[in-house]
Amino acid sequence: MGKQYIPGEYGQAEYTEKRSRFIGQVWRVASEQEAQKYIALTREKYYDAKHNVHAFILKSGASRCSDDGEPKGTAGMPVLEVFRKSGVSDVCCVVTRYFGGILLGAGGLARAYGKTAALALEAAGIYLMKMWTAVRFRCGYALFELARQSFISLGGEVKETSFGSDVIVTGLLPEGAENALTEALLNLSSGRIEPEFIGTAELPVRAGGSD
Repeated sequence: MGKQYIPGEYGQAEYTEKRSRFIGQVWRVASEQEAQKYIALTREKYYDAKHNVHAFILKSGASRCSDDGEPKGTAGMPVLEVFRKSGVSDVCCVVTRYFGGILLGAGGLARAYGKTAALALEAAGIYLMKMWTAVRFRCGYALFELARQSFISLGGEVKETSFGSDVIVTGLLPEGAENALTEALLNLSSGRIEPEFIGTAELPVRAGGSD
């Protein structure tokens, strides 16, 4: 299965071209019904706008777009192409246009709608869906920092640290690194620290250059 990228959170951006005001909004969605809910809410909020152009694409491959009265192919498709080129799915975008009185032409419209969608996606952030294993391990204070560093060096993210008679660390480890962590902690502690793996989950992480 290929990597799935999603918008990290709600994002909004504005862009002006020849006095036309474009307002782009991006949401993460899990279904067409959820996308349609945001589209309807936007139409209600910006009821006085000349156009509320939308596009959405789901991880299933289902997608849809609308020019909402703009010339065919100049609005919805350029918005949809922003997400296709970025590899982002489970995303819905509405770009609202308040007409400024100057015609932009087909090329100008396509660029303006695409630019606004790209700015809104940038505001939302792009995240990668990744499988994680929940981990818990107990160690003495003398080895705590070395054990923590071993965990982090394997891509682990510490979520909770409890200090009592020993230190209990709970966190998330990238799936596939379980054996490496077990070996590292056993070697570090002469067999005294053995991690407990307590489940898996698919969670988003901010996409970076190494993804």
